[in-house]
Amino acid sequence: MAAVDLGASSGRVMAGSVGASLLSVEEVRRFPNGGVRAGPVLYWDVLGLYREALAGIREAGAVSGVGIDSWAVDYGLLDERGALLGNPVHYRDPRTDGVPAQVAAKVSDRELYDVTGLQQLPFNTLYQLVSEGDRLDAARTMLLIPDLLNYWLTGSIGAERTNASTTQLYDVRARTWASSLAAQVGIPPRLLPPLRDAGTVVGTASELSGVPVVAVGSHDTASAVVAVPAEPGTNFAYISSGTWSLAGLELPEPELGDAALAANFTNEGGVDGTIRFLRNVMGLWVLSETLRTWSTSDLPGLLRAAAASPGLAAVVDIDAPEFLPPGDMPARLAAACTATGQRLPSERGAVVRCILDSLALAYRRTLRSAASITGRTIDVVHIVGGGARNELLCRLTADACGVPVLAGPVEAAALGNVLVQARALGEDLPDLAAMRALVRETQEVRRYEPSGHGDWAAAEARLAH
Repeated sequence: MAAVDLGASSGRVMAGSVGASLLSVEEVRRFPNGGVRAGPVLYWDVLGLYREALAGIREAGAVSGVGIDSWAVDYGLLDERGALLGNPVHYRDPRTDGVPAQVAAKVSDRELYDVTGLQQLPFNTLYQLVSEGDRLDAARTMLLIPDLLNYWLTGSIGAERTNASTTQLYDVRARTWASSLAAQVGIPPRLLPPLRDAGTVVGTASELSGVPVVAVGSHDTASAVVAVPAEPGTNFAYISSGTWSLAGLELPEPELGDAALAANFTNEGGVDGTIRFLRNVMGLWVLSETLRTWSTSDLPGLLRAAAASPGLAAVVDIDAPEFLPPGDMPARLAAACTATGQRLPSERGAVVRCILDSLALAYRRTLRSAASITGRTIDVVHIVGGGARNELLCRLTADACGVPVLAGPVEAAALGNVLVQARALGEDLPDLAAMRALVRETQEVRRYEPSGHGDWAAAEARLAH
């Protein structure tokens, strides 16, 4: 099967195989992704992504299925003929500045949360659509990025639920679109396409000799959580660590109480009707932007220097809004340290250590809050995705959280993608437990025990002041 996995900074096509005691993925094509600024607007090059995805699928050779996952919230608008009205706008574009306050004048945060259970983020799809204003008059359908590419492949219009649940327009309990809410904030309900479950065969791709296209867990984190190699019955938390980090718990039902709202936790749909109760953490974006500012790609050398630097010498709130847009991250880190009475060391290794310490501290804060809100204990933390390669980050996370960290698989999103495809195409994988058992049997996972080093509570207190 071909798994198309689109991230915010790069995309790739993976060739995956699934069978008895067999689960593997191999990269066949990688291509850059990122914002394209044209005039005052930051766009995605969605046509370039489609071209690269098609080329990669063809390079994968004879495949029995295709599945696409990507980041959340961003979308394309189609007119009544099904034509794209314009390039999708990047979630880091500032067009939603001030929009959450406009929406709050019509519907309260509590009302929004009661229906959608979604974390308040300024780039949520709801706010992006409201910012479109009169431009929505020409639109007939809104398709999130994986659904848009599936539409171009098959001609079938629909929205897969795991990604639909990230829009702040989805009723998380009823598992339907929140059409009344959309109308209340000025979004025409006609824009919301028919919903489909992960594992639905969308159609066949005429450009690819009639290969079936499967709606997988199209939010990349939903696919990644499928491939978390958790043992049955364990009290586990997960961190899908990449450009963004998504840290939380897997629940059978949404958690919509006041504590969850106050802590800004989100209830996103998972594969097989599960709930991903999590928070977005800024993630390795801050590190990648720091390397870009320094014009260096020597991450291994910087990580070695960071490991040799004193721990918790300086920490910042990695989720602070000033770290969201592109820019000079080292300068912003220094300013944040100064604002809390700290000094950011000038050595580059120490700056990287500050970023990773701060990220581990954010993981600790997020997972402890999730456990407190839900009344659950956490016995182990699974880190999947690219961050699982970062040995220092995994070690610091074990120390910060005080429980073992199991790191891997790195290619969790692609593995989850092909597992859902395989089941849809007839493989005997009846539930998440069976999929995760195959992941444990076939994938490398590294274990990190907490060392007891570092006064993480004191570091948190430093930020509180």
